[in-house]
Amino acid sequence: MITFFLVGLTVHVVFFLSIFDIYFTSPLVHGMPPHATPLAPPASRLVLVVADGLRADSLFTLLPNGSSRAPYLRLCDRREGLLGCVSHTRLHLHWPFVCVYSGWKENPVEFDSVFNESRHTWCWGSPDILPMFSKGASGDHVYTHTYPAEEEDFASTDASRLDSWVFTQVKSFFESAKINHSLRETLLEDQNIFFLHLLGIDTNGHAHRPMSQQYLDNIGLVDSSVAGLVSIIEDFFGYDGRTAYVFTSDHGMTNWGSHGAGHPSETLTPLVVWGAGVQNAHRVTEPQPYDDGYLQDWKLEQLRRVDVNQADIATLMASLIGVPIPVNSVGVLPLLYLNNSNQFKAESMYTNAIQILEHTGLTAHLCCPQVVSFFHRAMLTVGLAVLSLWPFPLGLFGKAKVITTLSWFLGCLCLSVFPLMPVVGREPNIHLVTCAGVLTLFTSACYLCSSRQRTLLHPTDRQQFVTQVTTAFLLVLCAYVPSLTDSSLQQKQGLPLFCQIISWTTLASSMFVPLLSSTRLFHRLLSILLSLTATYLLLSTGSEALFPPVLSWLMFAWINIEQEALLAHGVSGRQELSTIDFSANIDISKVRQLKLDDIRRSYFFVFFIITAFFGTGNIASINSFDPASVYCFLTVFNPFIMGGLMMWKVIIPFIIVMCTFETIQHFFFLVQDYGSWLDIGTSISHYVIVMSMTIFLMLLSVVTHVFTSQRLSLWRRPKMHFP
Repeated sequence: MITFFLVGLTVHVVFFLSIFDIYFTSPLVHGMPPHATPLAPPASRLVLVVADGLRADSLFTLLPNGSSRAPYLRLCDRREGLLGCVSHTRLHLHWPFVCVYSGWKENPVEFDSVFNESRHTWCWGSPDILPMFSKGASGDHVYTHTYPAEEEDFASTDASRLDSWVFTQVKSFFESAKINHSLRETLLEDQNIFFLHLLGIDTNGHAHRPMSQQYLDNIGLVDSSVAGLVSIIEDFFGYDGRTAYVFTSDHGMTNWGSHGAGHPSETLTPLVVWGAGVQNAHRVTEPQPYDDGYLQDWKLEQLRRVDVNQADIATLMASLIGVPIPVNSVGVLPLLYLNNSNQFKAESMYTNAIQILEHTGLTAHLCCPQVVSFFHRAMLTVGLAVLSLWPFPLGLFGKAKVITTLSWFLGCLCLSVFPLMPVVGREPNIHLVTCAGVLTLFTSACYLCSSRQRTLLHPTDRQQFVTQVTTAFLLVLCAYVPSLTDSSLQQKQGLPLFCQIISWTTLASSMFVPLLSSTRLFHRLLSILLSLTATYLLLSTGSEALFPPVLSWLMFAWINIEQEALLAHGVSGRQELSTIDFSANIDISKVRQLKLDDIRRSYFFVFFIITAFFGTGNIASINSFDPASVYCFLTVFNPFIMGGLMMWKVIIPFIIVMCTFETIQHFFFLVQDYGSWLDIGTSISHYVIVMSMTIFLMLLSVVTHVFTSQRLSLWRRPKMHFP
C-alpha cells in the first residue's frame, strides 16, 4: 500500500510540475530576442509613479465645492502637455510588465520588465514589491530602496507616512547626486527610469476603506508631492525637456477595502502621462465614444479620453525612452499618446507587432474538461438541493430515522446558501462571527449528547473531560476575540495584546489538542471540530464564519445516514458507530469488493470536497482577501504570514470533509458481509486546481489518519485487573 501511495504521489507531482515548465517558463530564460525601435526616442529618462490601490474616480472626482483633491494631476490642459485617461486593469490586477503581482515578495517564474530593459532603474517603496524587480532583472542595474516591513501596519492611524518616506528619499537622492560626480554622470545617461511605489493609499484603503478621510487625504498628499518631485527632477536636469512622466495605479479598490475581482472600482485606475514625447491633451466638442458617464461625473467632457489596457503601459514606456519592449509584454502601443513623427510611430508599431508575434508563438492554452461549479459556484447550490432529497428514496424517513433524515435535509439546504454568497466583497459583520461560535457550541452539544447515549468512556478518563472543556472554553474566547479586536481598531487603539496571544495560541494548539482526546469516533471528531472552528472564527469577518459549523453539521449527518443506509440495504456485520475507534487496525486483506454504493459515496466525497473549496473561498480569493481577516493575529503587513494564515483558512473545511470520509472509510473497511475512492482563469488554473487537489488529498488523507487515530496521553491510565 505504501509503495502504491508513493508511486501515485510521485507521478502526480511530476505531471503537475511539468505543466509549469511547458507553459509557465519565461521566454526571458530561453533567450527570446529583444526588439526596440531603431529611431532616436523622444525622452532620455522616465519617471514612473504608481499609487498602489488608487481608484480612478477617487483621483478625478471633484469635491462638493468644485475643487479637486488632486489639482496637479487632474489639470490636463497645462502647457507642458498632460493627458489624463483611464487604465483598465486585468481581472487579476497584475502589472503586465512584471507578469505577476500576487502580493508575495518574489514571483514564481522569472519575468522581463521595462526596468530590466533600461540602462539603470532606481526604485523606492515597499519591501514586498521592489525586490521582485531586482530579482527578476538580468544584471545589477536595478537598485531598490525600501522602508522596514514593520511600517506597513494596517492598524496605523494613517499610512500616508509610507509615501512621505518615498518622496523624502527621492529628494535626498537627487541632492546627493549634485555632489556625487559618478552618480551624477550615471543619471545623465539616457534610458534611465525612476520608479516610485506608493503604498500609503492602498494601506489606508484596506485599513479604513476608500471612502475614509485617511484614504482621500493621502491622495492630496501624493498630488502635492508629485508636483514637488517634478520640480526637483526638472531642476536637476536643467529643464532639458527630455523627461517623461507616467502616473498610474496597479489596481483600484472596492468600497469594502478589497481588490482582486472584476468590479469597476478595482479595474478602473487613473493614468496620467506628460512630458517628453507625450501628446498634448485635446479639447473636443463632439460626443466621445464612451457611455459609462465617467467624464460627466468628473467634469472632463471637454477633454479627449483615451483609455488603454494596463498591459499597454509597458509598451508606451519602452517606446518613450527607446528600450526594447519586455518580452513578456502583451500590450499594444497606444499611438494617441505619442507626440512624434509618423515614421517613429510606424517603426514603433512594427517593433510592437514583432514582439507580440514572438511572444504569442511561445504561448499556448491548456483547455481542461473541468466541472461546471468551477465556473458557476451556484451549481453547488443546485447539487446540494438535489442531494438533500437522497434519503427519501431509501425509505429512511420512518419514525426511527426521522431525525437523521431531517438533519441531512436541513444541512444540505443550509449549506447550499453559501455558494450564492460572494467570495470577495463581503461586508464585515463581526456579529455573525459571534453567532457562528454560538452555533458551533450548540452543534457540539447535540453531537456530544448523541455520542453519550452510545459511547461511554471510562469514568477515570480525565484527559478526555479536560480536553472537551478546554476546547469549548477556547471556542468561546475565539468567538469574542474578533469583536474585541474590531472594536479596538475602530477606536484607533491598535491590536490588543490579549487578542494576539489568544489567536496565536489557538492556532498553535489546533493541530495537537485533538490528539489529546479519545480516539473513539464521536469524541475525536468533536475535538477536531472545536479546535478547527476556533481558528476559523479568528480568521473570519462575517458570514463565512458560519460555514464550518454548518458543514460539520452536514458531515455528522452523512456519517449517520451512511450507517442507516447499510441497515436499509440489509448489510450484515454492520459495525455500530459507538464501537468505532480510529486507532483500530484495519485488515486490508479482508476489504470487501466494491459495490454501486461506493460509486455514490465517492461522488459525495468529491462533491463535498469541491463545496469545501468553492463554498466560501478558495486559492484564487486569497489574492484578493480582505486584510481584516487576519487582524486578530497581526496588523503589520507581512504577505508570507498573512498568506499562510489564509491558506490555513481555506484548508480547514478540507480537513473537516476528510475526517468525515476517514470515518466512513473506516467503518466501511470493517464491514464483513462477504465472509469480509478540482479559479484564476478557465484553462491552466483549472488544471492546477485539479492536479493540486489530487496531490493534496493524497497527502491530506495521511494527515487526517494521524489526526483521527493517534492520541497523546497526559496522564497514566490506571491499571485494570481482571479476574
